[in-house]
Amino acid sequence: MTLPTDAYPSAVIRQFERDAIGAGVAGYTLMQRAGAAALASLRRRWPEARRIVVVAGTGNNGGDGLVLARLAAASGMDASVLLVGEVAAIHGEAAEALRDLRAAGLDPRPFDAARLNGCDVVVDALLGIGVRAPLKAEWRAAIETMNASDAKVFSIDLPSGLDPDTGGALPAVKAAATITFLGLKQGLFLGEGPAHAGEIEFDALDVAPTSSAAPSLKLLGTQCLQDALPPRPRQGHKGLFGRVLVIGGGQGMAGAVRMAGEAALRVGAGLVTVASWPEHLGVVVGDRPELMFHAVQKGADLAAALEQAQVIAIGPGLGRSAWAQELLQFVLANTRAGQRLVLDADALNLVAQGGALHREDWILTPHPGEAARLLGRSTAAVQADRLSALADLVRTRGGIVVLKGASTLVGGRAEVPRLCTRGNPGMAVPGMGDVLTGAIAGLLAQGAEPFTAASAAVEAHARAGDSCAARGVRGVLALEVAAELRVVLAGLP
Repeated sequence: MTLPTDAYPSAVIRQFERDAIGAGVAGYTLMQRAGAAALASLRRRWPEARRIVVVAGTGNNGGDGLVLARLAAASGMDASVLLVGEVAAIHGEAAEALRDLRAAGLDPRPFDAARLNGCDVVVDALLGIGVRAPLKAEWRAAIETMNASDAKVFSIDLPSGLDPDTGGALPAVKAAATITFLGLKQGLFLGEGPAHAGEIEFDALDVAPTSSAAPSLKLLGTQCLQDALPPRPRQGHKGLFGRVLVIGGGQGMAGAVRMAGEAALRVGAGLVTVASWPEHLGVVVGDRPELMFHAVQKGADLAAALEQAQVIAIGPGLGRSAWAQELLQFVLANTRAGQRLVLDADALNLVAQGGALHREDWILTPHPGEAARLLGRSTAAVQADRLSALADLVRTRGGIVVLKGASTLVGGRAEVPRLCTRGNPGMAVPGMGDVLTGAIAGLLAQGAEPFTAASAAVEAHARAGDSCAARGVRGVLALEVAAELRVVLAGLP
């Protein structure tokens, strides 16, 4: 199922619900729609399921589960409800759901782990988006029991225990699938969200989002590729598609610039030059003669190559030697207006060492460790709230920032952050970031604006990685992903 592109923080989702009720949709009507949509999704996914157990809390998420259980029983399924908490704590719309459940001949039982044995699907309707740390002991026990069950686990609105804003697990239910309502919760896509949500389905419950509410995230998709690469004119030549200069490859690290250079070619850059130590010539162009080579022993050796380039990518394999520092300083001091600049790897670490450097004309591509050094905080702090870390990087360092990792983020001043839902663990191999850097540079060279180029490169890179991993998640090589970039973009003019 195709998801909407917009995701929101939990406060906005709650506002959507209040607005719907204010517009005349009763709260219990929304709950009934949610329960019906969840049951329909469950039956589509597991048509052979006959025995289901709903693990319900005392709030509105539990109410959704009570509706589902009633409708499931009416359809002939063996449905039961295990309540975590006291019946007396149920109120509001959830109390209406309880009344109708009892009228249908069903009554919740106190939670008992043994009652999950032998069921086909466990429905997680425990906490929803209202969860906050620390978890009560009874909630934690129910979550751990659901995770230990042999049955499929299906979460309503949000896996219980997952922070709806950061994606942190407190711990959280590990669902095979999640159906979410009214608006996509950003926590489903951040942090540990994807690992806990399983396959995500969305139902708006016939409620239009509040028009004035801006999303906190937009999910990347095919459109960003089309935006970055308009059709090529029939009379086009390589000079029209940009000149890229890739700088890096410290002693013994020629492979990084080689991979970045090939990726720039694979996304369609017209001319790509690699600048590195003279002895790296053979490694760079030996089996890729389409790349040009520029020998560099000191910063000033870059002058002629910089003059010709429209896009400069620096950092792959650069190292942190005096040579590396001299090259980076020369580039930062000698780029001219209109040139695009992409920094990766040790170029980022050198920037972090250099104090409060800030530019609006660069694209930074840190992984979480590099982001932590740029921000002066721990890697764990970055990973705990990646969206806030992205915003802080944009604010303090400027330009466009690509925060790499699972669910890569792209941010820029006055831009709604983009999030990549694709990619896989097979991409956690040497050289993968170098390929992404080259792809960004190659799209910039063809005229894409920086935010557009970064977003499209992230999406294309992830799709290429998924294509390679389809043939085996272990043993994926970065150059295989670089080659697959061409295939990913083949459907574009």
